[in-house]
Amino acid sequence: MIMQAAAVRYRARFFRQLELRGRGFCSIVPPALSGEEKAVLDAMLRVDHAGEYGANRIYAGQMAVLGRTQAAPLIQRMWDQEKKHLQKFNEILGENRVRPTVLLPLWNITGFVLGASTALLGKAGAMACTVAVEESISEHYNSQIRSLMEMDPERYAALLQVIKEFRDEEMEHHDIGLHHDAESVPGYWLLKNGIQIGCKAAIYISERL
Repeated sequence: MIMQAAAVRYRARFFRQLELRGRGFCSIVPPALSGEEKAVLDAMLRVDHAGEYGANRIYAGQMAVLGRTQAAPLIQRMWDQEKKHLQKFNEILGENRVRPTVLLPLWNITGFVLGASTALLGKAGAMACTVAVEESISEHYNSQIRSLMEMDPERYAALLQVIKEFRDEEMEHHDIGLHHDAESVPGYWLLKNGIQIGCKAAIYISERL
């Protein structure tokens, strides 16, 4: 009940802020041609927003632990890009009247805890988390790109451009993590696989709720 109430408050605040800002940005998602298409697009946008929200919370957790270390500028740079991604999906959801997942309060907590707990392992632990999460997000974006290409690449050209741009930046974060000794953390493969199982579960749930 507490989590549900928090989700309701978030949605109300989300749409209220959209109304205050006005609709000065152009739509990148064309109007759905059917109820089925609307449902597909809503699920796609909802899970993308949830993923970027969770990634922001992960980097927030990492900075809470490593914010005064030499790793801070590197983590901050990646976090700044994630903030840009989240802001864009906030706009897209609001513009298309797509509700965020009701589990945002849960992703808020779990994302921060994941970021902070892996950062406690040091820079390599934070980088291992980054590799695992960004690889999962990139794979999911690739799946969406394939789906939109099969549906109508010309009709969804603007949305494809956004997703491809964000996919490329997520892969850049993934490569940065590998370059900065992610694989040197003890139990790397176990940690990576565990995080990615959690990411897949979060994607599955966020698409539906």
